[in-house]
Amino acid sequence: MAVASPCSTPSAPSPPGSRPGCRPPRCEDEESGDSGEFVRSTDKHEREFLEKADEELEKVNTFYAAQEAELLGRGEALIDQLRILADVKRILDDHAATRHARGSLLGRSRSMRAVAPPSPALSNSGRYLLSGLATPQSMSDGSVELQQAQMTEGAAVADEVMAALERNGVSFVGLPGKKEGSGRGGRLQLPSTVRIDIPASNPGRAALKVWEELVNVLRKDGAAAFVHRKKVQHAEKNIRDAFMALYRGLELLKKFSSLNVKAFTKILKKFVKVSEQQRATDLFSQKSKRSSFSTSNKVLQLSDEVESLFLKNFAGNDRMVAMKYLNPQRPKNTHMITFLVGLFTGTFVSLFIIYAILAHVSGIFASAGNTAYMEIVYHVFSMFALISLHCFLYGCNLFMWKSTRINQNFIFDFAPNTALTHRDAFLMSASIMCTVVTALVINLFLRNAGASYANAVPGGLIVLSAGLLFCPFNVFYRSTRYCFMRIMRNIIFSPFYKVLMADFFMADQLTSQIPLLRHMEFAACYFMAGSFRANPYETCTNSQQYKHLAYAISFLPYYWRAMQCLRRYFEEHDINQLANAGKYVSAMVAAAVRFKYSATPTPFWVWLVLISSSGATVYQLYWDFVKDWGFFTPKSKNLWLRDGLILKNKFTYYISMMLNLVLRLAWTESVMKIRVSKNETRLLDFSLASLEIIRRGHWNFYRLENEHLNNVGKFRAVKTVPLPFRELETD
Repeated sequence: MAVASPCSTPSAPSPPGSRPGCRPPRCEDEESGDSGEFVRSTDKHEREFLEKADEELEKVNTFYAAQEAELLGRGEALIDQLRILADVKRILDDHAATRHARGSLLGRSRSMRAVAPPSPALSNSGRYLLSGLATPQSMSDGSVELQQAQMTEGAAVADEVMAALERNGVSFVGLPGKKEGSGRGGRLQLPSTVRIDIPASNPGRAALKVWEELVNVLRKDGAAAFVHRKKVQHAEKNIRDAFMALYRGLELLKKFSSLNVKAFTKILKKFVKVSEQQRATDLFSQKSKRSSFSTSNKVLQLSDEVESLFLKNFAGNDRMVAMKYLNPQRPKNTHMITFLVGLFTGTFVSLFIIYAILAHVSGIFASAGNTAYMEIVYHVFSMFALISLHCFLYGCNLFMWKSTRINQNFIFDFAPNTALTHRDAFLMSASIMCTVVTALVINLFLRNAGASYANAVPGGLIVLSAGLLFCPFNVFYRSTRYCFMRIMRNIIFSPFYKVLMADFFMADQLTSQIPLLRHMEFAACYFMAGSFRANPYETCTNSQQYKHLAYAISFLPYYWRAMQCLRRYFEEHDINQLANAGKYVSAMVAAAVRFKYSATPTPFWVWLVLISSSGATVYQLYWDFVKDWGFFTPKSKNLWLRDGLILKNKFTYYISMMLNLVLRLAWTESVMKIRVSKNETRLLDFSLASLEIIRRGHWNFYRLENEHLNNVGKFRAVKTVPLPFRELETD
């Protein structure tokens, strides 16, 4: 701060530290003015800095307090759920242990009921489905002996009802309760009534829920809902997953706290060095140290409690098992995978050159008498080539997502310790192509040698691939293979399974792999029907059934995706899901019209193809740019884009939009009717199929970028697991 001397005028302040009464020379007076102005401007910047730092401190404090309160509330509810689960499991165990021992008592109870009707207290003794948090309820007046007799008879009645219902696959769990206190005034501790809410995420759970509701409707006594024993297992799994999500949220909040404490400490140290304002810095430092995100230990205590409960209830007191679930670690990267990628890639290139030379020498592609060979080889090996290309592009996506810090494992709900890396995807792609080209060379050698079983080589390749996919041993990414099969099951049986992000993302990939499905159709027809031994290949191309099946396969992925949208609409009541389903319906209509045009190429169908395909393309482009990628946001600071961009160069986004537009117009080739030879037609079809896969791989990055930015904007870092137990309101 500038200090003015007593003898100085307002227009000529003295420099700091000058002696009073000594008027400096003119040149020093000018320097003094400049120095004072600099000090005042520095003070202004210091105040602005401290105000901004205080504002950021308040933001951090508010955010931490809100997240802490949310996690503490979730932890309290989850601990209550665990207590209910423990009571439920205890009831089931007690019922299983005592049911057979009560046979004689049940017979005596029946004879007693034949003499006298049961009391109201007895008729209501079996009305408790599950034992939750214990709530005291008074029994009817009478002696302790009478109450004990009523409890015994009520238990027998409950056992009789349970035995009858369990034969139908339904469990009715009743617990008379325990007596609290002694003497005539003793009260019984009866369980409160709760219900297990398990989402109907698959057909089995949906059927179980329908059966449960049917049984509840048929009941006349107004008791609690029935529950199948399987639901208890689902409830236990849900609670375990909720504990894992809660633990991850607590760990993230602890990291948030420690990082901000370290950040404010380093910022203040640098501020002291620049400004030399130690007193103001000390005051702000004390305030930051007194903040809740720095002093609160509630999150740490809850984290220890969650770890202890998980260790006891879900890991059998084995800490290594517990931490495997609570804090899974990604396996360390080894150079072996990189080495194998290079080895398989080099082998593939060498074998492909050998195959090209042998094919040219044999005159396979130039001779008109090798139509059968081309038909078989084209379908089978194009199928594997498209799969390998898709794996390679997925590896490129994984590499870009990792480079831009997009958390794809959280978005897809993949376990970090088993999720694929980009090196793994590249290894899968290289190994597939190496195996395919090896089979091509072997097939060509056998054919030139005149072997009659040469065409069985492609079939052997298919059998080998299927065996590896379904292999139960822990080789070649078993967890990934099983996850893929589970997702495919969910897609094929849409809309009977709950739609997750990984499910509809994979279904979108299938919409770009329609040529692959047609190749699979031909391979199944040719090899499974035994055509390679008895019938010519034309059996699977000229029959009417084959053409109808090709028609169905053309829009089957779009049907699956539309069913997923309808399922999400009924669950979320989001009108955008209906609009998304309309996009896939328009794609089905366009595919059907193009198929009809290929059979009857008349001018009428040409115009229908142009109208239907153009409308579907405009619909798809709008959804790509606006909904999937989040572009064309109104009043965005980035023209035609969105506010949040991960890539630094905005020009990349404009190029991507143009590329997506061009590749969406690949269907125009079907209208042009380019006159080429048979082999060139196959090459053109394969090239167009490859371009569509490239477009899909390019689309994948921006789709997950938009999803990641939405998660960041809404502070979603852990998944929300629905809790299974819900109390029922009873009179």
